[in-house]
Amino acid sequence: MKKESNLFLTISVMCMGIFLCMLDTTIMNITLPVIQDSLGVTLNQLSWALNIYTITFAVMTIPLGRLAEIYGKNKIYILGFIIFCVGSLVCAFSTDVYLLIIGRGIQSIGAAIIFPISMVIGISTVSIEKRSKVIAILGVTQGLSAALGPSIGGLITQFLGWRWVFLINVPLSIIAIGISLFCLNINNEEKIKSKNDYKGAFWCVCFMFSLTLGLTQGNSWGWESMRVIATFSVSIVSFIIFIFTEKRSQYAMINLKLFKDRQFNASAVTVVFSNLFLIGVTVLLPTFLNRIHGESELRAALLVTPISAMIFVFSPIAGLLVDKVGRKAVIFTGFMAMAVAYYMLYHLDVSNGYTQLIIACMVLGFGYGIIVGPITVLAASSFTGELLTASQSVVGVLRQVGIVLAVAIFVSALTSNIANAKVQILDHAQKEILKLDITKEQQETRTGEHQKKFRIREN
Repeated sequence: MKKESNLFLTISVMCMGIFLCMLDTTIMNITLPVIQDSLGVTLNQLSWALNIYTITFAVMTIPLGRLAEIYGKNKIYILGFIIFCVGSLVCAFSTDVYLLIIGRGIQSIGAAIIFPISMVIGISTVSIEKRSKVIAILGVTQGLSAALGPSIGGLITQFLGWRWVFLINVPLSIIAIGISLFCLNINNEEKIKSKNDYKGAFWCVCFMFSLTLGLTQGNSWGWESMRVIATFSVSIVSFIIFIFTEKRSQYAMINLKLFKDRQFNASAVTVVFSNLFLIGVTVLLPTFLNRIHGESELRAALLVTPISAMIFVFSPIAGLLVDKVGRKAVIFTGFMAMAVAYYMLYHLDVSNGYTQLIIACMVLGFGYGIIVGPITVLAASSFTGELLTASQSVVGVLRQVGIVLAVAIFVSALTSNIANAKVQILDHAQKEILKLDITKEQQETRTGEHQKKFRIREN
């Protein structure tokens, strides 16, 4: 009985770690206009508070996962929560955008530790034969937390203020640390006898940093600009050197045998695209509803909750579907459902209400829900030990790549379209004001009112 209780607590705290890390990839998006007004900064400056989290999370996951193996996963896991908690406090009490960016950077280092280790410890609690259920639970937590981010962010911002978006992490982190100290073996935990692969770590960091930087800044810098071309060039060269380094290294940071497993390779690709399509909508829709249709943060957040609800309902059912029709059929059906949801959103007409939007969200949530469980199981394959840690670190990175791609493709494009639309509206308003039979001073006053209404700022 005690063993079962300890197993339950261990898996629970791993889910809590995954939940907090993935939640903070999307929770801040809906709060951007409020934070922008509070700190008095441009949206371009504030966007780095989003980018630094995603970039650092992606860059540091593999190196920190390797360090955890060498020095002890349980100790490093608790350290990750402490770092995440400190970063959250810095964010919550930020008085300017630079302090907020620093806080998000500290947060993301903690997240880069917590996420892969949560998966490894959680999966390692049971035998290979029994791991499917545990993996499915951990996988559902990943998708659900990312999907819930904008909704939770909207609720907290509406009732408590934007600072509580970060403060909420503190008590949850403290609880997680307490449970971890109780149920994890800290003193005599298993470690691997290895040395740090500094060369591999360096080229891995160069590769991931240049890749994510290019993706996040592509729209701002211009996809054909020299800066973007340079970052992608550095990324390609770094990746090639990294592979050669790992092949020759006696203490390779990533065991390349991992990629000889076809099941893992297929799951890696699926992880990128499923998260791209999920995050593209969960981040895009609340912003669209809030900034274009004037809905409050709370109402915008609630309108996308059908996605999270459907993920919650259908993720457990996916296991039964896999047993009956097979993993390939289930994953294919999931992607088809997501494609249907995107088709509905492309032809979205909210002039007669939000019924079509809600149905599209439900279809999207269904699609992702039946993908996330099977794909997490496939990613873990039958790996154990170092290969299991490496698989979860790589999958964690690829999940962030999917999120970065979603931001690059959808969110940046939406922001650009919103800015262009507002400029056009302002130009039209100015022309109409000039036609009015009023004094020049009155014309300038009315123009100023329109600028304030649309929050036109120099970026």
